[in-house]
Amino acid sequence: MTRTSASDAGRAMGRIDRWWARLWVSVRGRATVLTVLVAAVVLGVTLTLVTILITNLERERVYRGTGDAAREVAARVVKERLPGPIPDQARGVRLLQIVDPQGRVLAASRELQGKPALVSDPDVLVWTDRTRCPRFLKPCVTVRGVHLANSAYGDNVMVYAAARVPGQEPNWPLRAGMALLYLVALALIAGWVWWLIGTALRPVMAIRADMVRYGLDESGRRVPVMYSGGGELQRLAETVNDTLDRLDEANTRQRRFLSDASHDLRQPITALTAELDLALAELPEGPAREGVQAALAQAERLDAIVADLLELSRLTTSAPAPVELVDLAEAVRGEVAHRHGRVPVTTKLQDGALVRANPIRLARLLNNLVSNAERHAESTVEVVVAVEGADPAVGDATVRLEVNDDGEGVAPEQRERIFSRYARGPVSQARDPGGTGLGLPIAREIARTYGGSLTLGDSALGGASFVLRLPLAPSRAPKD
Repeated sequence: MTRTSASDAGRAMGRIDRWWARLWVSVRGRATVLTVLVAAVVLGVTLTLVTILITNLERERVYRGTGDAAREVAARVVKERLPGPIPDQARGVRLLQIVDPQGRVLAASRELQGKPALVSDPDVLVWTDRTRCPRFLKPCVTVRGVHLANSAYGDNVMVYAAARVPGQEPNWPLRAGMALLYLVALALIAGWVWWLIGTALRPVMAIRADMVRYGLDESGRRVPVMYSGGGELQRLAETVNDTLDRLDEANTRQRRFLSDASHDLRQPITALTAELDLALAELPEGPAREGVQAALAQAERLDAIVADLLELSRLTTSAPAPVELVDLAEAVRGEVAHRHGRVPVTTKLQDGALVRANPIRLARLLNNLVSNAERHAESTVEVVVAVEGADPAVGDATVRLEVNDDGEGVAPEQRERIFSRYARGPVSQARDPGGTGLGLPIAREIARTYGGSLTLGDSALGGASFVLRLPLAPSRAPKD
């Protein structure tokens, strides 16, 4: 399977997962599906009862029609014989016979010409109402009869009128109409419930959107309270705003602490580094100079640790930083241009890979990833930037950045551990003893700050591959 077909299959599975989430995982989808299922059962029972009622009414109509037809024929043959076949009677009854006491057919309608008697054992009752299934008539019929003591055909004859029993054969127009009504009713119920619940949940979605913007843009944002009177949505909005107030207050205290700690920690470390630099310049070669050099190295390492800790604290406490459109390909070019490490860095960059981020923090992320790759590579480092996604025009696409090296790689069970604070492998400690172990955690926090992710996998070069994904800025997404 090619990479393109695999990507298409992945997008198709993603769409299926999204529809499954909308139809069953979401409250709106579950409520709609369950309502439609209940409605399907209720409508099915209702339409079945309606069909039975219609069939019974039709049968009652047929019963009355055959009785009227038998009486009409009986009234005519009391005085005279009919000149030909018995004509059709009221309500289209076409199955008519006059039968003597011995069961002989004396007269019949056109459809029963030459056929045996509908009732082989004529009753002496004035009225009969029976269902008969003679072989010469495929569907069963209901028979009503009138007894005539005297008639033009003789004494004690029976006049029979019959009609096919409703429901014996499928009524396809009725069934098709009921099925269409069933489907239309279910579709209307599903659409109405989906719209109704969506309307009811729209304020919740607005609160969610405001919360997302709160985390990505700035503090001080509050969700609108769209209702009054103490309803559930009003209480939810007020609770969210109270939580945001407390969060803003906590972030303010945290930023104040970071500012104070930055000043109180960095100032003495800077002074210590300066003093050690001066002492190092005045000391001659010897044990004392070596001791001062070691102390200066440790002071510089302490300064780097403090700087990384402060940056990590700013990221984890959502300290605001201005964002702007950044072309990730241009940012990579700028980062690679001033590097002259022990291994060359090659690039494969797609222009127009725009993301919304703080340029300084994004540069910090790139520096951490490329420096880590240079530290572990044997002969080369490759940086790839590309745009990928289902529909870049509406902002669903992502920008993918890969930093590949041809080093020893990282075992699968160790790949998450290296994003923990102070986690360093033996190779990393040997090649960079002064490292803080905070570069990769900082890089992942920066990626998460701007709605992205940072993962580690296998590189096509044989080593490790750090993969950064950030949302493509929708305001200037490329056209297909």
